[in-house]
Amino acid sequence: MTYNIALNFEDGVTRMITCNEGETVLDAAYRSQLNLPMDCSDGVCGTCKGTCSQGRFDLGEEYIDEALSDEEAEQGMVLTCQMVPSSDCVVEIPAAFSVCSKAGNAAVDGTVDEVNLVSPTAIELKIIADADIGFLPGQYVNIQVPGTDETRAYSFSSRPGSRQLSFLIRNVPGGLMSSWLVGKARSGDKVSMTGPMGVFYQRAVERPVLMLAGGTGLAPFLAMLEALKEKGCDQPTHLIYGVTNDDDLVCVAALEAFAQQIENFSFKTVVASDASQHPHKGYVTNHMEDAPINDGDVDVYLCGPPPMVDAVLGYFREQGIEPKSFHYEKFTPSVKVEKVA
Repeated sequence: MTYNIALNFEDGVTRMITCNEGETVLDAAYRSQLNLPMDCSDGVCGTCKGTCSQGRFDLGEEYIDEALSDEEAEQGMVLTCQMVPSSDCVVEIPAAFSVCSKAGNAAVDGTVDEVNLVSPTAIELKIIADADIGFLPGQYVNIQVPGTDETRAYSFSSRPGSRQLSFLIRNVPGGLMSSWLVGKARSGDKVSMTGPMGVFYQRAVERPVLMLAGGTGLAPFLAMLEALKEKGCDQPTHLIYGVTNDDDLVCVAALEAFAQQIENFSFKTVVASDASQHPHKGYVTNHMEDAPINDGDVDVYLCGPPPMVDAVLGYFREQGIEPKSFHYEKFTPSVKVEKVA
């Protein structure tokens, strides 16, 4: 039996490795040409210390307290030289990927399958990757704009584990990628991708979840919902999806399907424009009545343009609510800024 281990490096790069039954994460990483920090490999020095944020494992009893204290172990910290997984795991590595690998960021080529203008402000890009891209739901990849040296960062909206990738991209008038997609891209065109990257990803669902999406910030949540559909969900999970105009609402049919397929999942769409006839008008913070806040015992995921992110952060401060965990990502046409709290 093998387990999938996601190694999240401090510079935002993620690499998926496979760990065999009884194999340590350190050995599995080395087998995958990743040299994780280590000095002794015997549970003595503590150099290989990281944090397991998801999954089951055994640390054994061979390491010493100076390398990993009981308090650190209770907080989920691990020694990768002693950690033997018994399920798929996510491990945070306190080192840059560039230091651990001479290969650099993984580059994967792909072929354009479809380009769809799904609204005046959003483009759906579908790519068939030439090789597997092991990403966590919520992460992104850099896609090189064909014919240039420029790249743009886009979150996966597709199911993890598939070579059939999809992206929901903001249609920026005059934008480099937007102009190529709308005016030049054709099925069969080759594209180059680098990644995956990002610390904005779905953690294990252990309490109610609130998802807040703005515009094409819906993309990472589509990937998260695909993962929840596959794994199941026993906690209340609610998505509020806000846009500026009626025409900006996309993928509503997909959300309705998720609501039928995922137990405990519900969603609401919100339109800000005063001219809209939508039943829910205003901003996402005006429609939190169904949000599973649970007196702060909630995991909040937020992705949208900077004004929306700032407004939501202000809302929680004003309400005096501190969520158990708060993960957010701001995006502008060519920049992504991530935060985990």
